[in-house]
Amino acid sequence: MSPRRVLVVDDSAFMRGAVARLIDSDPRFQVVGQARDGEEAVRLARELSPDVISMDFNMPRMNGAQATRAILAERAVGIVMLSAHTKEGAEETLDALGAGAVDFVPKPGGEVSTNLSEIKDLLLSKLAAAGGANLTALRAFGDSRAESLEMPPVSTRGLPPGGSRRPEATRPMPTGLRVIAIASSTGGPAALTRVVPRLDLRASAVVIVQHMPEGFTRALADQLSQLSPFSVHEATGGEQLREGVALVAPGGFHLQVERGGMVRLTTAPPVHGVRPAADVTLKSVGEAYGARSVGVVLTGMGRDGALGLASLKAAGGRTLAQDQASSVVYGMPKAAAELGVVDEVVPLERVASAITRVVAS
Repeated sequence: MSPRRVLVVDDSAFMRGAVARLIDSDPRFQVVGQARDGEEAVRLARELSPDVISMDFNMPRMNGAQATRAILAERAVGIVMLSAHTKEGAEETLDALGAGAVDFVPKPGGEVSTNLSEIKDLLLSKLAAAGGANLTALRAFGDSRAESLEMPPVSTRGLPPGGSRRPEATRPMPTGLRVIAIASSTGGPAALTRVVPRLDLRASAVVIVQHMPEGFTRALADQLSQLSPFSVHEATGGEQLREGVALVAPGGFHLQVERGGMVRLTTAPPVHGVRPAADVTLKSVGEAYGARSVGVVLTGMGRDGALGLASLKAAGGRTLAQDQASSVVYGMPKAAAELGVVDEVVPLERVASAITRVVAS
């Protein structure tokens, strides 16, 4: 197979060279061009037709999010952001992911990093994943902040068009607080903006596991809170699940829900190489809430969430997964579906209404 053609974008000549050398060291890739700002990136993406783009954010004339929107408006290409590991960098990263970037890698030492070897394997794996992502689904997001508010009103009746439902998904849910556990990874931040703000939490609480490092999960919670008619917070541990509140598992910690609804954060070893892991949270929610629990697996790379859904379902909970056509990466939902533990498979634009219908039953 021919190597994937890569365009490297960064306003620092040092960083462009360092990133290009790192990528060229892997036979799966070939760097075909370098751009010093967003405007040049748009032009070179048009001229060189790369398969994948490594994109910086802070650049003159046109930043990474703006360049991402402009490039994807012309053609589908996988874009991976190189992000500063700061509060501002996290906010900018979410802006870029909402614009259509597939994923991101935090720079290990600020805007100009001299120790890129620390992120070599991570960057290369994410560039490879971006090259195989469902770019049609990604481009459909456009600006997810705006589109998440333009979706059709939530319906609590009937099966979402294009979805599938097992008979057990129609049974009534017991009274009391219902807990919705949502898991996502690659493509997840943009997908979450299409799901979370549309939920009806009059009798429900939400816990969210998104594979992100420390700092970025707080920015995600802040973004979702701004878009939603209810509060979304990064969990701190020790809080009680309650109606009308959503919690995001913080980067670097597993989130477990104890019987009675207390949230506990742990630094137990990573599961599937990630912490937080969806399997940990889904299993605990099923054990704590049984038939009043709902597990949802959205787009993402890998298998995290499948075993957690199995455990939640065995405890009497309901399970949903995003369909292949709308998933940026059909890894996590596929693993759950292949395990045979998914009650409903639905397109992204109908996930919120499907959840609301289940918890309102």
